[in-house]
Amino acid sequence: MDTKLLLLTPPFTQLNTPYPATAYLKGFLNTINITSFQADLGIEVILKLFSKEGLKGLFNEVKTAPDDENSSRIWYLQIEYIQTIDAVIAFLQGKNPTLALQICQDDFLPEASRFSALEDLDWAFGTMGLQDKAKHLATLYLEDISDFIIDCIDDNFGFSRYAERLGRSAATFDELYAALHQTPTYIDNITISVLANKIAHSQPDLVCFSVPFPGNLYSAFRCAQYIKQHFPNLKVAMGGGFPNTELRSLSDKRVFDFFDYITLDDGELPIAELVNNIKNEEHQKYKRTFLLENGAVVYKNNSEKKDYKQSQVGTPDYRNLVLDTYISVIELVNPMHRMWSDGRWNKLTLAHGCYWGKCTFCDVSLDYIKLYEPVAAQLICDRIEQLIEQTGQNGFHFVDEAAPPALMREVALEILRRKLVVTWWTNIRFEKSFTEDLCHLLKLSGCVAVSGGLEVASDRLLKLIDKGVTVAQVAKVTRNFTHSGILVHAYLMYGYPTQTIQETIDSLEMVRQLFELGILQSGFWHQFALTVHSPVGLEPASFGVKITNKNVGTFANNDVEFTDKTNIDHDKFSFGLKKSLFNYMHGVCFDFPLQDWFDFKIPKTTIPKNYISNLLEENEELKIKSSSKIIWIGGKPIIKYYTKSKKGKTWEILALKLHSKTEICEVEMPKNEGDWLVSTLDKIAVKNKKTVTFQELKDNFESDFENFELFWFSKPVLKLRTVGLLVL
Repeated sequence: MDTKLLLLTPPFTQLNTPYPATAYLKGFLNTINITSFQADLGIEVILKLFSKEGLKGLFNEVKTAPDDENSSRIWYLQIEYIQTIDAVIAFLQGKNPTLALQICQDDFLPEASRFSALEDLDWAFGTMGLQDKAKHLATLYLEDISDFIIDCIDDNFGFSRYAERLGRSAATFDELYAALHQTPTYIDNITISVLANKIAHSQPDLVCFSVPFPGNLYSAFRCAQYIKQHFPNLKVAMGGGFPNTELRSLSDKRVFDFFDYITLDDGELPIAELVNNIKNEEHQKYKRTFLLENGAVVYKNNSEKKDYKQSQVGTPDYRNLVLDTYISVIELVNPMHRMWSDGRWNKLTLAHGCYWGKCTFCDVSLDYIKLYEPVAAQLICDRIEQLIEQTGQNGFHFVDEAAPPALMREVALEILRRKLVVTWWTNIRFEKSFTEDLCHLLKLSGCVAVSGGLEVASDRLLKLIDKGVTVAQVAKVTRNFTHSGILVHAYLMYGYPTQTIQETIDSLEMVRQLFELGILQSGFWHQFALTVHSPVGLEPASFGVKITNKNVGTFANNDVEFTDKTNIDHDKFSFGLKKSLFNYMHGVCFDFPLQDWFDFKIPKTTIPKNYISNLLEENEELKIKSSSKIIWIGGKPIIKYYTKSKKGKTWEILALKLHSKTEICEVEMPKNEGDWLVSTLDKIAVKNKKTVTFQELKDNFESDFENFELFWFSKPVLKLRTVGLLVL
């Protein structure tokens, strides 16, 4: 008999696009002929909650006006909220675009405290279109309702997380266990009703919860609790990012009142083995799986099978997910920052793991980072084409730890060869290999944005982190991306071990300059967190760190409390760093003294005001590597010949005219060299799979002419370099 699986993402992750884990697993299960169904419980719960009936039930839970002034205002305006909610949700789903005209009127949406910041954002509405402005106002409207829910109904609520506090660094299971034995909340009851429908429809033999974040954990347990109470024979498993990082030393047997299995790392083989075990009770082979045996928690890894290669896991399958119901919101008007919440993205991975794998704050000892395995560019583009056909969407977010530049180049070339129209973005390291030419190629293939870790803008600390980059390198790479029209988001860090107050302030000044120069468009400050799986956590003494909570938890075990020799309270910098960044992202307040962002005395920065601009003015070497690939991505040139005469001498000239999408490029050169160039452009055109190196081009040229470098750096060729002659 066929074994059926139900793959679930518990509330909440994103409003605009499904978290991809279940789609990845469903795609894999297709390759081994296992029937599966999937659901994102988060979006379905949100749509039930933020509906006319959902809000009626919500307001009925609050019998009298709340004490809080803001919540009281929303309560008194409940009729207006109930009346408008369905139309606003339809608008955010892209189904009711004409509503933008009304939303942008002052008297359509009920307004509470979230709208108080609008005066500060008047500047942005001059550059935002009507639809974007309406989307932002509708987002504020939803956030007002969210504030009411948190204040009056359920203080654990959040659009992209639920009861996150219960999952964060929960060394023991006690608090979460106690919460699960309290009366289910209003939101719990909606979640359970959606879950019950999914089980009734799919009739599964195994339910698999993917729990990527602490904010999904409580709901996963609440759902598993319901299944165990009402379907005691139904097997339930949990995997995903949270157990992969937090539950590696799990020993509390109460967890298995809710789940039969908890799997670690890549889920394909562990789930395949669970299916085999269900089919054949004598099989009982497990891959990286916790379970309860004879009243004790045991970890079993007795399967002799090797994990599936990335080429074998299939194309993500988004079927069963209600893709046309996701809602696009604009929380910030910053164009880069909004990409996380606006628009639906198909998720793919260029490579498993991280090709660098050295950053000392990162979980480099775990398989999801440690095991690096790239996917061939042709296979990636095959998957892109399949997903476009399946979903009707051509937006892609490559969810790599750090996308390898060489593979990005090959994927971009393959996209251009196949003449695909895609929009994509990914996470990178600010490698020096991201030259102007490579960035231009990525842009032409559809890349619109990248995010990467600048971390601490200090060369001393970047070296300590083993980031493999310098501040100068980051500045040049962000400039190259920006000049190509690709947006750049930087992950920023403060509080790294041994970081001084002076270094924090100097780091802020460098970030300020990057934004002022317009070569960084978005960022986010994270406070350093020490994890047990990072090099700092594994060898704390080497980094001047002393761990203060040495006891291993019986439940979650990841974040570690510590002190370092500086004894600085880095928490106090959080508000000032984030407030300054918020303003820089909106293009304002660059002239404010750094002291204005903090309510305590800080040292003056030691970084000169023109530090970053001076770095950018440093001359780059003109030398080209002999192994560099030379690619022509321009069109077919129009060729004309004519004769030039001067002082009784005549010679033939070749004139090339090239039409790009935005301009006409015209160059002239001697006929012989021009003929060579025209034939060469055809040989190095992007349509050809065989690429030509700079050395091969030089050798070919010098078989008929002299001094290739003189020709290559001549004005005509340099002009062609601006319209599609790339060195990669």
